[in-house]
Amino acid sequence: MFKQIITLFRGVANQSAEDFTDRHALAILKQQMNDCSNAIMSARKAVGIAIAQNEQEIIQHKRILARIEDLEQRTIAALEQDKKKLAHEAAETIALLETECDATKQAQKLFTTEIDRLKKIVRSAEIRLRELKRGQRIATATDQTQRLREAATGSGLSTLIDAEETLLRLRVRQQQIDTTASAIAEMEQSGDPERVIKKLAEAGCGSPQKTSAEDVLARLKKKTKKSA
Repeated sequence: MFKQIITLFRGVANQSAEDFTDRHALAILKQQMNDCSNAIMSARKAVGIAIAQNEQEIIQHKRILARIEDLEQRTIAALEQDKKKLAHEAAETIALLETECDATKQAQKLFTTEIDRLKKIVRSAEIRLRELKRGQRIATATDQTQRLREAATGSGLSTLIDAEETLLRLRVRQQQIDTTASAIAEMEQSGDPERVIKKLAEAGCGSPQKTSAEDVLARLKKKTKKSA
């Protein structure tokens, strides 16, 4: 029984950890990607350092070759002058320089191999990081869409329905106000004698209320005929 309880506790703890990871997956992913970016930057620096050290080895190698060449010429001159002791000392120095020259060549070879390996690792990591960034953008957009959908199916949908009903009531109320105002205006105008007289005059019933241009011309023509 005790083992079963311990197993149960472990199972609950694992499930809680998984649930926590799922809830904060985007935040965890963002931090992991930041760690990846930092690691890639460190790798780039390592490549730069290796290249700089390799350049130093190349320069050192050239210097040693130049010294060896100079010493060989001087050693030959010492032999020609039968200065055996000096020539032997020079030969020992040349041997040491040749050993150092071989070491620099070996170092260059190791640096070149390591630089190529590091460059491949960095390039591969950069490609994978770009893929992760694209995936992160898609995951973020999907998460936001899912949150919106969850909100719409829950209290968010209820809020939308309430807002639609409020808008409908507002429009009905506004329409009622407009209809009432129109009806009042119509009733006010229907009981106005002046308005009725105006309508009758415009319809040609009785004398017109306003003198028109045609009336003025007709009157002037009559005066002209009388004068004639």
